[in-house]
Amino acid sequence: MTTEGALARFSRELPPGSVLFREGDEGNEMFVIQAGQLRITKRVAKGDKLLATLGPGEFVGEMAILNNKPRTATATVSDDGPAKVLAIDAKRFEQMIANNREIVLRLIKRLAARLDSADALIEILMHQDPKARLVRALARHAESFGEPRADGVRVAITAEDLAAQVNVDLPQTHDVLSRLRRVRVISIDEHDGSLLVHDLDRLFDFLEFLEMPQKFGGETSA
Repeated sequence: MTTEGALARFSRELPPGSVLFREGDEGNEMFVIQAGQLRITKRVAKGDKLLATLGPGEFVGEMAILNNKPRTATATVSDDGPAKVLAIDAKRFEQMIANNREIVLRLIKRLAARLDSADALIEILMHQDPKARLVRALARHAESFGEPRADGVRVAITAEDLAAQVNVDLPQTHDVLSRLRRVRVISIDEHDGSLLVHDLDRLFDFLEFLEMPQKFGGETSA
């Protein structure tokens, strides 16, 4: 039997919008994303906060079987298409770690990247200027989770998700995104509301412009 054939029985097809697991659930499996995208969210006082959007090659749910604790977040299939995941139970996961050094290294690197991402989000949330928080968060998503395309980097996050993630009201969020659209730094997909960053360098230039007055104790009207 081929490797693909052997793994086929562990594969799951998930329709758009379906929930793979919920925050607080007991977890005895981790999942490797083979196709599609998963939205990782966490409950907060004002609703669900988007933590990340993960795509093929990423894994999710490993913490529940590493520390034997309930799920710390909810994983939902993106609305713009189905997903396919490989389910790995705790026993098989332990065997993989014991017998494959490459898997261990990949796991360590991914966990380190997750910690960096969490630190970056904390730093963003500490920023006083809501406009800068929005642009910083958008740049973070583009760099860490974006899908490279010929005309830029697609970010699978909507204006509503972005606003909720960094605690900025929707009118102000739409205003900032409109400004970025006018100067053709980004565009918005009319079908699913995802964002396309056409020029990441110009996005950082815009962020620097927003933050410049703060260095001198003033405020910007950008």
